[in-house]
Amino acid sequence: MTTAVTTTGGVVAPSRVTLLDVLRGVAILGTLATNVWIFATPGSEARFLLDAAGVSAGVPLAGAQPVAAAVEGVFRFLANGKFLALLTILFGVGLAIQHRAALARGSGWPGRYGWRALLLFVEGTLHFVLVFAFDVLMGYAVTALLVAWLLARTERVRRVAMYLAGGLHLALMVLLTLALVGAPAGNARGGDGALAEAERLFAVQGWPAQVGFRLANLLALRAEPILAAGLLVFLFLLGVRLFRAGAFGDDDRGRAWRRRLLWLGLGVGLPLNVATTLAGPDWFLLDRYVCAPLVALGYLGLVGVVLDRRRAGGPRGERGGPGRVSAGLTAVGRSALSCYVLQNVLCVVVCYGWGLGLAWAWRDAAPWWVLGLWAAVCGVLVLAAHWWGTRFGRGPLEALGRVLLRRLAR
Repeated sequence: MTTAVTTTGGVVAPSRVTLLDVLRGVAILGTLATNVWIFATPGSEARFLLDAAGVSAGVPLAGAQPVAAAVEGVFRFLANGKFLALLTILFGVGLAIQHRAALARGSGWPGRYGWRALLLFVEGTLHFVLVFAFDVLMGYAVTALLVAWLLARTERVRRVAMYLAGGLHLALMVLLTLALVGAPAGNARGGDGALAEAERLFAVQGWPAQVGFRLANLLALRAEPILAAGLLVFLFLLGVRLFRAGAFGDDDRGRAWRRRLLWLGLGVGLPLNVATTLAGPDWFLLDRYVCAPLVALGYLGLVGVVLDRRRAGGPRGERGGPGRVSAGLTAVGRSALSCYVLQNVLCVVVCYGWGLGLAWAWRDAAPWWVLGLWAAVCGVLVLAAHWWGTRFGRGPLEALGRVLLRRLAR
């Protein structure tokens, strides 16, 4: 969405920006490209607690074929941390849009946004407990409250908060990485007994046992949004700044911003990210929480540049219409919350023991079946989002949230 200004200086209602919907769709399917490996790894969420760097970055299994290991490594590298950062930036953009829409209505800010954040936190808590431990919604809800308050402050206050949060996050990641590099080598997986128990929990035991595991390990499983709190604030505020700078606009300024982001992310961030990945698991924090967000800016710019060229590529300079890929991504982006939850539900049913149990049954077929699972779930999401959107407009969870918000804010 964007907001226009009338000739008399008034603000009019916002309208949708296709680029933002496409980017949200890319980010949702991209986060699945990271999470699908957690679902498909025997032991899944419990295994992650024993070897976070190995499960996330993708340490090849002993005896893995070179081609399979290379394909898996490249796929994981392209996804790890990048799409989560992109989604976080876009959440900040959405917050800026809501702030501007509130001004257009003449409403106070943050007004009823506290209810919206509370609803998001409740949704995230239910998702965490019932579906998947590595939920992003709870962290987004808490960060959104802080950033919503900052949007009511001056630009100088926001700038100081943004760079302070980013600086503290960078310092923390550097210090922790130095500690990991200097620490003596140890058994990251906590022994064969702990590994076997983790695998049994998600391959044999039922859904109630997995819910109990999440509740019993609440703090450990919520470590990422706590550890990356500074990064969340920084990326939210970066999204606000990019939106207000016109980076998503369909004009020369917007196109210039997207080319700049493409060069910065892929020209500078990508080589740095390759270096930290090749440096080994001890560099995991810098790899995922410092370099990957920089590459995410390149992804943002790349998607924007591709859409810009498509729009400019019509016959005799006429604007080209949306292709099937961009239309599918737009459908997913417009029902991002519903698609985010649905993709995790589908993967849980396919991978965990109380469902089809393929994480254990097909453990020797990785990475090929995992890549197939990702592609299949993405296809289901695109088709379902398109079908639902053409009939009902908003996604089901988005529509439910809107109803609940109206009742809460009375």
